[in-house]
Amino acid sequence: MSDIMDAVIVGGGAAGYYGAITCANAIRDARRKGRPRVLILERASKVLQKVKVSGGGRCNVTHDCLEPRRMASNYPRGNKALLGPLHHFGVRDTIRWFEGRGVELKTEPDGRMFPTTDDSQTVIDCLMGAADDAGVELRTSSQVDRIRHVGGDDPRFELALRGGERVLARSVLLATGGTRLKSSSEVARLLGHELEPAVPSLFTFRINDPRIKGLQGLSVEHTEVEVLGSQLADAGPLLITHWGMSGPGILKVSAWGARELYALGYAFDIEVDWLPGVDVEGRFHALRDEWRKRQVASRSPFDQIPKRLWDRLVEAAGIDPDCRWAEFPKAKSRALTSQLKEARFEVKGKSTNKDEFVTCGGVRTDDVDMRTMESRVTPGLYFAGELLDVDGVTGGYNFQNAWTTGYLAGQSMATRTSDGA
Repeated sequence: MSDIMDAVIVGGGAAGYYGAITCANAIRDARRKGRPRVLILERASKVLQKVKVSGGGRCNVTHDCLEPRRMASNYPRGNKALLGPLHHFGVRDTIRWFEGRGVELKTEPDGRMFPTTDDSQTVIDCLMGAADDAGVELRTSSQVDRIRHVGGDDPRFELALRGGERVLARSVLLATGGTRLKSSSEVARLLGHELEPAVPSLFTFRINDPRIKGLQGLSVEHTEVEVLGSQLADAGPLLITHWGMSGPGILKVSAWGARELYALGYAFDIEVDWLPGVDVEGRFHALRDEWRKRQVASRSPFDQIPKRLWDRLVEAAGIDPDCRWAEFPKAKSRALTSQLKEARFEVKGKSTNKDEFVTCGGVRTDDVDMRTMESRVTPGLYFAGELLDVDGVTGGYNFQNAWTTGYLAGQSMATRTSDGA
């Protein structure tokens, strides 16, 4: 049995690391001498692996949305619960923290924020360096099988590790990520928490349709996507992939409709408006004079519709390859307008967004004091990150949840330790 730790963090991801760093620094500041005893236990052989693959290997650190209420509106689950925490540690705080440690961030046109290096290793090195500087201890390949809470005036936790070792701690932060794996949620259950069932979020749509077959990599900057027969609809860039459709426009729909689309067995129809806000019929009318002798299929008259996609939509509308704009019949004009403004596609299944996997579900926020991230069921137990029933749309929102909840948990654990020291 080891000496008692000030805090043990179960999970070496973004939320766990940030919670550990915050806790260790706050304990050191309060004591002004002595090394804080803060330990991260990670079941895998490497830490921060989700940080490594996020954003296509660039790490979408956060989103340029400084107003907490507007920021919170981008979380399909947990938006109300996260509003208070974002006031205490929000996007501006995240930017300041990383830039204060040499990680300069840049903002892309859609609001996503990345390190200027475009390399997630920059963020990993920053977090690992900050943890070392704070005196955080790390142990990988350390699976926690059980945690026993010993109550009383001075509560303690006993963590049982696979292999028989026991670790004692004054407080415990669970930051094990999404609950799709039983091992990620079982400890929380054993400590008295009911969890909302885990359901995939942020997934792409599997679509087998001749209009997009072979067009992988092609993107359209502004689209609107609607799931037919539902209230689910959103807007954004759309990317055609080997297996169907992805991009922010699709991913936002998948996040807001995570449970509804799960209930449908991921079999449903969508309608895509490739040209939202554009008067397509009016443009066609003008082209009958402007491009009289030009063939309809020869060139896309809309800047955001790539030629290869235009060819497929023209073909789907049943337009003869030799048809010229001067003789473009109204019936075919309506058919092509339909392909551009209300193109229907059948979805049969989902795929993971690259190597990322986000789930909705987890520890109910009603059972957590969201000011401190402490359990209302088991004093001294804390939660952060995706283990909570909080998940955001694509664009850096899920990492901001990790930084925000990790910070609040770390501060509160330090206060508990200092008060009891």
